[in-house]
Amino acid sequence: MAAAPTIAVEKVCYVVLRAREFDVRYVTDEPDASHASEDKFWETLSARRNDPTIIELVEFIRAMDVDEQAELTALVWVGRGDYDRDEWEDAVALARERADTSTARYLLGTPLLPDLLQEGLAAFDLSCIDTETEHL
Repeated sequence: MAAAPTIAVEKVCYVVLRAREFDVRYVTDEPDASHASEDKFWETLSARRNDPTIIELVEFIRAMDVDEQAELTALVWVGRGDYDRDEWEDAVALARERADTSTARYLLGTPLLPDLLQEGLAAFDLSCIDTETEHL
């Protein structure tokens, strides 16, 4: 049996909801935002670094322990198709080793972050549906 994420789904879904708030305000106002390069995404993010949503997300991710941060990153990779659910442990191990930038910076610089996290959860038959309705 393949390993599964141990990070609380509610934490992942909180990141999804807050990242969507950012996407709606800043990224999707450009006509071709769905095809924006990572550099363009970071230009947008850097221009909005004082945005309360970004500050809140950075603080939330930084407050996670190392294992949670690694699993959050691994969920993005599973959601993007870099790994599948059977490779979960490998994805988490690589995410732990990744030390070239902060996890918050890396994740918030990932275009389509909320979608990738949701796809990653779905690979393990997990969802944000209940969490999203609680926050509406």
